[in-house]
Amino acid sequence: QVQLVESGGGLVQPGGSLRLSCAASGISFSTYTMGWYRQAPGSQRELVATITRGGDTTYAVSVRGRFTISRDNAKNTVFLQMDSLKPEDTAAYYCNAASRWATVKLGDYWGQGTQVTVSS
Repeated sequence: QVQLVESGGGLVQPGGSLRLSCAASGISFSTYTMGWYRQAPGSQRELVATITRGGDTTYAVSVRGRFTISRDNAKNTVFLQMDSLKPEDTAAYYCNAASRWATVKLGDYWGQGTQVTVSS
């Protein structure tokens, strides 16, 4: 019932830009912290960026200053604008929706991922 669908991935040259989108359904979107994670083949999944319901953002050091996360609650969509892309940004990018009440975990949902490849 809960569904997160990523889009916007593809092949881009180093220094290029890409914008990822994640459309959510089946959840009260505006109450969730949204995030982007990425995973390269053979590597562990790592956090890229998060944005709270109030608009507070966090970024991995490796992408800070190059990536921007944003959300449109009216459209139940979170975005990741990626600029100045590097080959090391190559990975499958996953959308995440997380909710809690105090310390109690209420929901944790994932999309299927969209591939980003940065190569000449």
